[in-house]
Amino acid sequence: MTVDDWVAFYRDEFGLPVTERGGFVMLPVSGRVCAVHLPTARAEKVRAALEQQGTRGPVLARQIRWSFLAHPDSRPGAQVLEVLDRLDIGIPAIGSAVMLPTGLGRLTREGCSWVSPPGRGGTLPPLSAVLTAAMAVGAGSGD
Repeated sequence: MTVDDWVAFYRDEFGLPVTERGGFVMLPVSGRVCAVHLPTARAEKVRAALEQQGTRGPVLARQIRWSFLAHPDSRPGAQVLEVLDRLDIGIPAIGSAVMLPTGLGRLTREGCSWVSPPGRGGTLPPLSAVLTAAMAVGAGSGD
């Protein structure tokens, strides 16, 4: 499949507002879709905590970080952002973008893969739920 095929696939199958940029599939961070980047060990715990709550969403794996896609239901305040920064949890700014894999397997040319691929219908977990889980897990893991 070509990059354009993957763009159409992500749009049609999952309702993600992706674009092609420089030969890659990019998901713009916007008022509709955002991402939370976490170190892998914490991300695994956050994913488990969210699943226990019945909250599922797309999760991308890279070498040392995972990215949770979310719906930006609220923006964290300054104090929360300070805590997130101390825990090495990042939220890309509106206008940036997240590269998505052109494949559903483990090895893709982008160096990332889906831990949990997007679901049909395009429902994303609320950002507040992902951040709450990420801070709770961070507080309990010796950070």
